[in-house]
Amino acid sequence: MSNANNNDTNNTSDNNDQNAAYTPPKVWSMEASGKDNGGKFAGSNRPTAGARHEQKLPIGDNPFQLYSLNTPNGVKVNIILEELAELGIKEAAYDAYKINIMENDQFGSDFVAINPNSKIPALVDYSGETPIKLFESGAILMHLAEKFDQFIPKQPGQQRADCLSWVMWQMGSAPYLGGGFGHFYAYAPYPMQYPIDRFTMEVKRQLDVLDQHLANHDYMTGDGEENYTIADIIIWAWYGQLALGKLYEAAEFLDVTSYTHVRRWAQQINERPAVQRAVDLELKPIK
Repeated sequence: MSNANNNDTNNTSDNNDQNAAYTPPKVWSMEASGKDNGGKFAGSNRPTAGARHEQKLPIGDNPFQLYSLNTPNGVKVNIILEELAELGIKEAAYDAYKINIMENDQFGSDFVAINPNSKIPALVDYSGETPIKLFESGAILMHLAEKFDQFIPKQPGQQRADCLSWVMWQMGSAPYLGGGFGHFYAYAPYPMQYPIDRFTMEVKRQLDVLDQHLANHDYMTGDGEENYTIADIIIWAWYGQLALGKLYEAAEFLDVTSYTHVRRWAQQINERPAVQRAVDLELKPIK
């Protein structure tokens, strides 16, 4: 045990020494960056886009076809589809298929034809004469909310502006939580203090933004059930789950219990039947 601990200590020291001594080259190359670039996702990360293999995606019988994974980004779309089902809107019926990002399903030819950025979720709307391909969770939620006239304020004005502003806040803020904090805290090949400190500070600032806002609001755009919107859905998938201790095993590290208003809001949404179904949604295999 002591030898293993010594080896771990030596490896960490070597990694820290390498990191401290790093000088960026004039032109970056993947080959020069080393095989461990990307940590947990090193096997799939490349600096190029496009399909890497042929992969036919199944198409079910329902008007909406979802290709996704139950990550925070994927759960957003699960939630709105299940909320529409909860309202009895049969026209929003869907089939959901699993895109396993650890097996590089996101680089299959059919998936890339829907989303050239190779990220989940992706949705195809077959309800009209011509199929509509959608990618980016914010775009998908706005499409579904406006199509079915649910979970988005209808009239131009402050409430609609607030809803869209908070949706865009999440789209701009969450990369600091997922690709920043989450990556360096949970997935990087070795602990690095500077990026962990940097992104922890930003995530805690974001939680404080939410906590101060939710001190005076039941939901992101106001009080009462009628003010539950796509802003709540899209923010809850990341920050609500984080506040409930469901992401990165980082609840204690981030002291999430101190954000009492966020946790009240998060628990309120967590108790919704549609949300409970959405977070554990069964996804069909694509192969």
